Amino acid sequence: MTLLTFVLLLFAISIAAGVLGSLVGLGGGIVIVPVLTIVFGIDIRLAIGASLISVIATSSGAGATYVRERITNLRAGMFLEVATTTGAVTGAYLTTLLPARFLFILFGVVLLYSGVAVYRKRHAAAVLTVSHDRIANALKLHGSYYDDAEQREIDYKVTGTPVGLAMMYVAGMVSALLGIGSGALKVPAMDLAMHMPMKVSTATSNFMIGVTAAASAGFYFARGQIDPYIAAPVAAGVLGGAIGGARLLGKLQGNTVRLIFVAVLAIIALEMLQRGIVG
Repeated sequence: MTLLTFVLLLFAISIAAGVLGSLVGLGGGIVIVPVLTIVFGIDIRLAIGASLISVIATSSGAGATYVRERITNLRAGMFLEVATTTGAVTGAYLTTLLPARFLFILFGVVLLYSGVAVYRKRHAAAVLTVSHDRIANALKLHGSYYDDAEQREIDYKVTGTPVGLAMMYVAGMVSALLGIGSGALKVPAMDLAMHMPMKVSTATSNFMIGVTAAASAGFYFARGQIDPYIAAPVAAGVLGGAIGGARLLGKLQGNTVRLIFVAVLAIIALEMLQRGIVG
């Protein structure tokens, strides 16, 4: 395969990755890492480096759209980002100590857990209208957004901030270790622990993942693990796809977004577990 063919193929795949990543709040890395390692046989650390760049692109493209449409909960996102960024710095350091096979297995386990947890909530009750969480009330983390699919304004309350912060720290470590933008844990943390609507969780995750990725990308750059021939087409394709995916979110039902999220996680998790166990 020539370099031009490789770049064009990777660009096309990255567009699809950007659409999926922005739609379910996981960042383009959820597709990019498996494609680079399984399809192209690229070392997982180089794949993670390129993926972190793609995550920043996803956040820049989709995140801005969601903020403009008032779906993103900016207060909650900035509050939770403190824990996530700290976790990202920790995870970036740990990458030098962990073997590649362990990273594949960890990747698969994290995704399977997230998928099962989110799927089990598919028939959950409506959003919270009352919250007794002192932190959420003091910082006014509650919010509202206009749902195009339901044609109405939806008000919601936030709860479970201590558990959410703990999960965000772990999400930051996962982001740096696996280059997946940490959305695989951020979305479940906001959806399950903090009882935020699925669309708000997805949009807020897209807003946060770029900051988290930027916190750990510097470590990969300093170690020479970001290859411009890989990162450039990935970033360009993911950015275009992310903008398209952001336009789709408002038109979909919350449960549809949830099922897409679970399906993507299940497929990728099984592939990565097989790679980690079989080798």
